[in-house]
Amino acid sequence: MDKRVSITDLKAMKERGEKIVMFTAYDYTGAHLVELAGIPIILVGDTLGMVMLGYDTTIPVTMEEMLHHVKAAVRGTTKTHIVADMPFGSYQASPSEALHNAARMLKEGGAQSVKLEGGARVAETVRLLVESGIPVMGHLGLTPQSVNQFGGYKVQGKTPAAAVRLINDAVALQEAGAYAVVLECVPVHVAKAITEKIEIPTIGIGAGWHCDGQVQVFHDLLGLYTEFLPKHAKRYANAGATIVDAVRAYAKDVRAGRFPTEKESFVAKPKPAPKQTREAGIQLESSRPARPPRV
Repeated sequence: MDKRVSITDLKAMKERGEKIVMFTAYDYTGAHLVELAGIPIILVGDTLGMVMLGYDTTIPVTMEEMLHHVKAAVRGTTKTHIVADMPFGSYQASPSEALHNAARMLKEGGAQSVKLEGGARVAETVRLLVESGIPVMGHLGLTPQSVNQFGGYKVQGKTPAAAVRLINDAVALQEAGAYAVVLECVPVHVAKAITEKIEIPTIGIGAGWHCDGQVQVFHDLLGLYTEFLPKHAKRYANAGATIVDAVRAYAKDVRAGRFPTEKESFVAKPKPAPKQTREAGIQLESSRPARPPRV
């Protein structure tokens, strides 16, 4: 197996000024295709609750659901660094419970690191995980698991006081040992200030162009999630419409009797007639060797 991208590789990318590309994936096929595209880091995000499982938010996602999808994504890759999202309720109760659940993501899921939301309030948890050998990616700004507390999906850090809190949270995560931090839906100037303030990579999503890298959701960029396209997303393909058209064409062919044809079918060839010996006219199967004469 090829060596996977490590957290050291990702930190080195920031030092070189090389932009880090992160993309989400939630199953074997998706992760395999993302790796073929040369993406160094995949986030198996709890957004799967919405784009894969049909929940209204990410909050209902369970550890077992996350593990199921993490395992699938890992099986689809050999080089890409896999980040497993810690679902709501899996790390908030206590650092020890967070350690237990994060360890499952690495031991059972096969992930190389985990991501959790929050700043200074989760610093103790981050420190315990890192000291226990579990790499941690932080997540600040619009943290979807706190959507009920925020009163909706709103840009964070818009006031000077809120911006200072985000900067301090980023510093707290770095000091606790996080190797990178996602900045979601924060003003461009705030993301720039954080990126310049801390030494670990910042990965933006709706946080402007100053971040060290960017992350987007598989279904948003490929046009698979048709209900809504966030402001921070750019649609690079309309795969959803392509799929609908293909399925309609298939259904039309079936109803018209055009599918399947002989090309898509298996036709048994007739068995060749048995051969006859010249001497006695005895029938022998062509595949059966002649017996030697008896003495």
